[in-house]
Amino acid sequence: MKIRTKLTLQFAGIFTLLLVLFSLVIYYFTSIYRQEDFYDRILTRAKVVATYVFDADEADARARRMNQIRFYQVLPYEVVKIYNSQDKQIFLEGNEKNLAVDKTLLNRVRREKELHFEQGVRQVVGILYEDNQGEFVVLASSVDAYSLKKLQHLKVILIVGLLGSLVVVVVAGWVFSKGALRPITKVVSEVEKISASDLHMRLSNAGGKDELSHLAQTFNKMLERLELAFEMQSTFVSNASHELRTPLTTMMGELEVALMKPRTPEEYQRVLQSTLEDARLLTELSNGLLQIAQASIDSSKIQQVYLRFDELAWMARDQVMKRQPDAHIDIDFADLPDEEDRLIVKGNEALLLIAMVNVIENAIKFSPTGKSAAVRIVLSRNGVMLVVKDRGLGITEEDLKHVFVPFFRAENVRDITGHGIGLPLTERILKLHRGTIAVHSKINQGTEVTLTLPQAHGFIPSHS
Repeated sequence: MKIRTKLTLQFAGIFTLLLVLFSLVIYYFTSIYRQEDFYDRILTRAKVVATYVFDADEADARARRMNQIRFYQVLPYEVVKIYNSQDKQIFLEGNEKNLAVDKTLLNRVRREKELHFEQGVRQVVGILYEDNQGEFVVLASSVDAYSLKKLQHLKVILIVGLLGSLVVVVVAGWVFSKGALRPITKVVSEVEKISASDLHMRLSNAGGKDELSHLAQTFNKMLERLELAFEMQSTFVSNASHELRTPLTTMMGELEVALMKPRTPEEYQRVLQSTLEDARLLTELSNGLLQIAQASIDSSKIQQVYLRFDELAWMARDQVMKRQPDAHIDIDFADLPDEEDRLIVKGNEALLLIAMVNVIENAIKFSPTGKSAAVRIVLSRNGVMLVVKDRGLGITEEDLKHVFVPFFRAENVRDITGHGIGLPLTERILKLHRGTIAVHSKINQGTEVTLTLPQAHGFIPSHS
């Protein structure tokens, strides 16, 4: 069932239920009021007849005249009966057959003094009338034909009104639901036009503050993430192809030239040495891709232990110094806390060392004049940060958007040896450890990379 049909039926159902309840309440209370009002009129009539019958010999001429006038103001289909204490009928007004009376009824009236009840469509009132001649039972009855007819007309009006209102509600609900669902229809239409080649398109209903606008805003944000992901994928494929093609092309060229004619042993050695270097480059690229794949697996499958963050920083510095003995790395411990437990993190030692080494090596690599890097350990409220800063070439704002794309390299560092794997690999390692990496850079002023890891919770220090 379509939402439009469902909304229309629900709207019509709720309105119909309310209208039926409203109509029933009106009819019920109108019927009760009519019945009570007519009982009062019959009661008054019973008293008028009793006064006319028993006070005729006691009242003056003017009172008898007034009693006589009221007596002749009869009700529709009226029947009035009066019985003495011996249950003998002493007065009758109207058709006797229309009102059935027995001793049980007379005794009940004497016991309750006043009694209201119905016989079919006829309403009956019985009262115990006391006079100087004794006690008498007066039974008056009538049919409220006029009010019953009006009540029947009211029923017809309510039913016709209910059916007519239901038709109006269904039509109005159908129109209303169409208008209410128009933004959703528009969103669906716009979404159907978006494909992998049209990720730049955005939904137009994102400017309001209602739920549909919130949905459109959320969908637009998802499109932005998808567009960025597709762009990163395209950049990755382009850069990876270039990085892998370059050493392969070099190797094939060297080998083809060497095979064109006989060479001296020295020339063959040079070709083999060049080919070996290119093969090592391919090996580094393959290892980098393998490490990225390993760093993208489920974190629950990686063994994690409690580690000292400052000790990891020193170990990373030592590894970098072994690879580049002429580098200069300063580690700032000036802000170390008194509680050493705040330096404890939980993670995989080998992966975290790879992340730190990558960042420090990048700082040295892109500081060609001094091969130096400033490393600082900073504590936040719930985390530990490693801030690595260099004074190298810097990265443009446009290139900063792609620094975490594997094999991407900024335009101003194309002539510096590298593969564009370090930062993407570091980012994946940090994500596995619920950490973050941030890069800030300015052209010709340097780059600052911040690695943040959460402090270990539940760590119990050793007191040995």
